Parts: sequence; structure tokens; C-alpha cells
Amino acid sequence: MTTQVKADASEFLALGQQRIALGVAYNGRNYHGWQRQPHGHITVQEKLEDALSMVANEPIKVMCAGRTDAGVHASAQVVHFDTSAQRPLRAWTHGGNMNLPDDVAIQWAHPVDEKFHARFSATARRYRYVIFNHPMRPALMDKEVSWNYRPLDISKMQQAAGYLLGTHDFSSLRAASCQANSPIRTIHHLNVIGAGNYIVLDVRANAFLHHMIRNLAGLLMKIGASEAPPEWALEVLMAQDRRVSAATAPPYGLYFVDAEYDDAFGLPQQPVGPHFLAPWMNA
Repeated sequence: MTTQVKADASEFLALGQQRIALGVAYNGRNYHGWQRQPHGHITVQEKLEDALSMVANEPIKVMCAGRTDAGVHASAQVVHFDTSAQRPLRAWTHGGNMNLPDDVAIQWAHPVDEKFHARFSATARRYRYVIFNHPMRPALMDKEVSWNYRPLDISKMQQAAGYLLGTHDFSSLRAASCQANSPIRTIHHLNVIGAGNYIVLDVRANAFLHHMIRNLAGLLMKIGASEAPPEWALEVLMAQDRRVSAATAPPYGLYFVDAEYDDAFGLPQQPVGPHFLAPWMNA
């Protein structure tokens, strides 16, 4: 498995081609996830590839740092593509954005060598799950936050989060449809942060399983609502059985906020999103 990843991580460029990395933000409410799909489902990848192909005047295919599901957002998705088109970086950002819908935007463009791969070169990924905790549903950020009307005890959620840190078998937080070869993942940090009526789950790991964060959010919200004790998180983890855990949380509060790479690639750095929370939270 390790050998295959190393082989895929460095793709040789064809003669006359260059590799470009992009930072991309999008609101996922109108999309059937990131990955291009058949049968007319509209996806972020489709819109981005179509826009870049118009700039390049040739077909463009992109690879992303982390695929997101339907309804999931990103403030800092990273992609790369190879092209023979010679364009200034401004053309990929401004020209690409001119051809994109309003809910998808290229943030930056940066040339990289063939050793860079948006997925396989990433050393860690980070998501934030935003909960609006209030008796009444939100209006201004509908489908951009997850609404939970039950009062949530942040201290209980924080205690439960501690049991999930480190390297574990996360089968209990894995979707039945997950295609990952192994359920072993390492969570570097899992912070539960209160900000007014909002609760933010900030999760950084080496990689994630399908629906892992949404299942984690459902688990922590059940504990926060005092429907289970904090220690239940450890029981669920040790069971290695998805059936013993809580329901999957909605996708709308989930944001892909960072992909980390070796500094040698020189990718631009920006504050961790989602950006409407930036004044309230440390990066």
C-alpha cells in the first residue's frame, strides 16, 4: 500500500507541460459533492474543470486534496492540474473565476513541480464543523451551518473529544460505503470551541474516512445533549462497529479548511476558515 502511494504521488509531466496548484473555496449547497459524476449531477470538480478548460483552450483535469460530499463546503481546498497552455498565473485565477459560478472561487494559483500531488503530498487535513445551537432555526446561514435546537454542554463534548485523539481504528465512525483500505487514522487535534450561539468542532488528522467527521459530530452532539455520558465516545470507538454509534450529522455545517504540505512547495498560506468565524477564533 505504501509503495503504491509513493508511485502515485509523483506523476511525470509530459514534455512541454507544467503543473499548477490552486486554492479553491466553494459553497457546497448546490452541488452533488466534489467529484465529477455521471447522470447529470452537478459537482464542483465539473464546474472547475470546465472553467479552467476555457482559460487553457484545452481539456483540464484536476486532482484535489480531499473529496467532499454533497452539501459540504470548503474554504481552502487545494487542487493541481497539468497543462501545456502557457498562461500568467493571473489568468488561472481571474480568468477561471470569470467562468465559474458565484459559489465557487479560485483563491490563488502557484506553479509546482511534478513531485507535488494535491492528494498524496498532503501531510495533514483539517475540517471544521459549525453548529448553530439555538432553539430557533437559523435564517441567514441556512445550509451553511448545522442547526441543533437542544442545549449542548460544551464541557461534555470536550471531554468526549479527548477519547478520540491519537491513532485508532475508526470503524465506528466510518460510512458503510467507505472504500478506504484501512480504518486506521490519526487525529492530531479535536477542539470543541464555543463562540456565541455557535459551537465549532475543529479536527486535524493525517486523513479521514468517508463520513468520519459527520459521524463524529453526531456522536459529540448526542453527548452534548446529555443523551449519553462522555465515556460513551470511548465505548463507541472500541466497539469498531458503526451500528453502535450516533446518527450521521447533516453535511451543511462541514467545511474543508486546510491541507498541509511541505514548506518546500511554497504554497500560499491563508487564515483558516470558514471565514465568517475568523474574528472569533484563533487559526
